[in-house]
Amino acid sequence: MTKLSDTQLVILSAAAQREDRNVLPLPGSLRGGAAAKVVGALLKRGLIAETTTDSRAQADAALNRIWRNDEGGNAILLHITDAGLAAIGIEPESGDSAPTGADEAPSAEAPKDAPAEPDPAPKARTPRAGTKQAKLIEMLRAEGGATIDEIVAETGWQPHTVRGAFAGALKKKLGLEVTSEKVEGRGRVYSLPRD
Repeated sequence: MTKLSDTQLVILSAAAQREDRNVLPLPGSLRGGAAAKVVGALLKRGLIAETTTDSRAQADAALNRIWRNDEGGNAILLHITDAGLAAIGIEPESGDSAPTGADEAPSAEAPKDAPAEPDPAPKARTPRAGTKQAKLIEMLRAEGGATIDEIVAETGWQPHTVRGAFAGALKKKLGLEVTSEKVEGRGRVYSLPRD
């Protein structure tokens, strides 16, 4: 399993949850040299990739959606790769790591006259066996469920990463509903319905 820092986990998890798989925007506290260092490490390991677009939109720190511009002025975006998805325990949807629409620069906002679209239903995905995500699901489906501390001990994740996995990977991506209840002597216990 790929060893990732908390910052790298947050960046990859956020990118995996975005429809366009764009790595940007980065967390608000990550700016300048620190951002370049973290992105450089992820690029070097092949967990994210640069995608050159035909757009001439300029990189703008305020919008934080375009990484940089190449010599010709074309916008360069950052996208999570299949290796990046695998590093956080998410099964890639298809064989190509670039999302559809990667040739287009992201727009700052939707047109004002565009109708609001409802949130799409979660896509049914199956986690790969042997991943931390699969272990998480197994623990939540076990008799008596699992506490955050038990999941942290088993996966090596930070508590906030576990909570993020509940909301992102399990609920949004897999369509699973995590329930919780307070149990005397254990604290808050989380569980999933059994198959």
